[in-house]
Amino acid sequence: MRIPTLLTAITLLCGCTTLPMPKTAPPAVVEARAPVTILIGVDGARPDYLTPAAAPNLSRLAAAGVSASMQPSFPTKTFPNFWTMATGVRPDQSGIVGNKMEDARRPDEHFTMETVDPFWWNAAKPIWIAAEQAGIRSATMFWPGSEVAWGGSGKPDHGVYAGGAHASDWQAFSAAINAGQRVDAVVDWLRRPAATRPRFVTLYFDDVDIAGHDHGPGTPETLTAMRRVDEQIGRLQRELAALGQPANLIVVADHGMAAIANDRVIAFDRVAPADSYRLIETGPYAAIEPMPGKQAGLATALARPHPHMQCWPKAAIPARLRYGTNPRVASFLCLAEIGWTIAPTTPTRPVTGGAHGYDDAAPEMQALFVAGGPAFRSGVTLPAFRNTAIHPLLRRILGLTPDRALDGDSGIGATALR
Repeated sequence: MRIPTLLTAITLLCGCTTLPMPKTAPPAVVEARAPVTILIGVDGARPDYLTPAAAPNLSRLAAAGVSASMQPSFPTKTFPNFWTMATGVRPDQSGIVGNKMEDARRPDEHFTMETVDPFWWNAAKPIWIAAEQAGIRSATMFWPGSEVAWGGSGKPDHGVYAGGAHASDWQAFSAAINAGQRVDAVVDWLRRPAATRPRFVTLYFDDVDIAGHDHGPGTPETLTAMRRVDEQIGRLQRELAALGQPANLIVVADHGMAAIANDRVIAFDRVAPADSYRLIETGPYAAIEPMPGKQAGLATALARPHPHMQCWPKAAIPARLRYGTNPRVASFLCLAEIGWTIAPTTPTRPVTGGAHGYDDAAPEMQALFVAGGPAFRSGVTLPAFRNTAIHPLLRRILGLTPDRALDGDSGIGATALR
């Protein structure tokens, strides 16, 4: 074959052949995730713990979002205040009037922090139940009251109360589950497909409160506990970023902490005859019931002036405390000055560390509030507000209709949210 003829043949052959194009991977489909709202409780965290040294991640969240000093409700105890934030009503209305209490309708029972019988809890609806009823899937990684089958009734059948409801996902509290494992559980929930992924989550840490009770407020041990919790909140933020999950984080405390000492103790058996009363709770305040036939004598003893303590019959509790109308409030209340402890008798062990339960207006009892995310304004320090505003704020972020029966001031939303 002549050379020109060969070239012509090759040209014709190339013209009839289509060479394969190199294969490319299809573009990755990135899920557009709706923001999740995460309510984080840091038990016993005071506003002055919000420093770059003790809480660098929360300090950055505050700088990019909003922060404030938050006034708890009386009594400044854990269960009453975490339940107030969850329900939007004060302890006197919610029925959780103390960490320990009694109810005349159940004379042989006592409420403690292990009580999950809905009888004690049903007077106020928590935010996770309101969300579930509106079709918003919720999950509770611990929160006082989140183990309760809310709305249930009767005696439990194998631990289950008839008709009760929980969040779609919830965990029974265990101190053995550490802070890191609690964050892991939340992240695992958020890794789920959209159909089973929660849109509202609670997360609870008790490290700071434990250290505050053991060592006192602001001590190196307590600030170290604050740093540990802050590290876990920072890790949660990094995990959310890796998932591409936008989030509104609302970080709250239930109360502050005050230092207590051996030389600031009131022995109650020196205040009134020991056979005239029963003590339901002691510490920064005492909840007292008279023994049968002893009410008049007890009232006389408590009406006398007492150094470092004020006492009132239930009907005369100062209006500023907004406490005393609920049937579960004890017949008499004695409230110690900040830093003083009411004890049943002279203590045989050293009184050290910290305590809470004092007047809700005391500076030492104020609670931390920090929030940030797509719903919040940036770099805003809010005026102090009461913790009854947390529930209405959550309702607004979640798109729930306002509940006019609540105690909360929903006005915080206007200053905190975009």
